Amino acid sequence: MKGYNGWKNRATWNVAMWINNDYQWYECARGFMVDYGGTNAYVDFVDAYGLISTPDGYLYADAALDIKALNQMMKDL
Repeated sequence: MKGYNGWKNRATWNVAMWINNDYQWYECARGFMVDYGGTNAYVDFVDAYGLISTPDGYLYADAALDIKALNQMMKDL
């Protein structure tokens, strides 16, 4: 089992939770993935939309994030 609710840590869980559960960001992420052809979907999405931090303060570019898992989450949208 991973560290926090199935994710590596709380920071990774938190940013994934906001993308998946905030309707606006979920729809933006889904739309972004329609034509996306790169290999680093999460980072490219965060850069494209200029995301800095979640409403409860977790950074979308935190060094502790499990980028591989977040890339997979984006592909699964």
